[in-house]
Amino acid sequence: MHPIFLKIGGITLHTYGFFVAMGFLAGILLARSEAKRLGVDHEKIMDLCFYILIAAILGSRLFYVVINHEFFLSNPLDVFKIWSGGLVFYGGFIAAFFTAFIYLRIHKMSVWLTADIAAPSLAIGHFLGRLGCFSAGCCFGRECDLPWAVTFTHPETLAPIGIPIHPTQLYSSISNLIIFFFLWFFRKRTKFHGQLFWLYVLLYGTTRSFIETFRGDFRGDPVFGLLSVSQTLGISMSVIAVIMLIRLTTKKQLIIDD
Repeated sequence: MHPIFLKIGGITLHTYGFFVAMGFLAGILLARSEAKRLGVDHEKIMDLCFYILIAAILGSRLFYVVINHEFFLSNPLDVFKIWSGGLVFYGGFIAAFFTAFIYLRIHKMSVWLTADIAAPSLAIGHFLGRLGCFSAGCCFGRECDLPWAVTFTHPETLAPIGIPIHPTQLYSSISNLIIFFFLWFFRKRTKFHGQLFWLYVLLYGTTRSFIETFRGDFRGDPVFGLLSVSQTLGISMSVIAVIMLIRLTTKKQLIIDD
């Protein structure tokens, strides 16, 4: 709706970049607080957050560029214009996951305990980031005539102008906020390390796959001619999450029985 957050002289602060930055900041502070509560070295968590931040930005941008490769082959310099939109969460999530895994192995930290610490941060950070998407107009929805349809009018928006469409960015933002509250309530009731993280993956993958049906922007070539790339990843991640929850539950039960 409002791509420009603040403009002073020749300095422009884009709303998308502002919300993404606020999302990372909120996530880092939350992770630091959770680490302290659980007795985990919060300094190492802060260092990990720095590496995750870099990996997430690079991975999410690379994923977006790959999906929209035809445009970027004709406009190569636009690859670096991340302030106006164009970060794919799954790309950032995958890059951050492997970066975190390597870091935790090097520092001999618990992978699943750290993942549980990160889960609420991922949800609240994504909630804020999607507000940035709404401001920039990226990740827009299909045309509709529902009472809550939105119409973008700003000349610099990435959404189609003058057409009522699904506010898919807000769908995603609200769903992430609900996921955050669920995780925040459940975090002190977990039965084993990794439970909170895989619940996050399950909930996000499921809701994202559903919201994808309302998206109107280019989603890449359909997988099997049916599902978008993000839907395929979302469903796959949900299945993996269920398998991991069952596996970790069984492992815990075996330990108790022994």
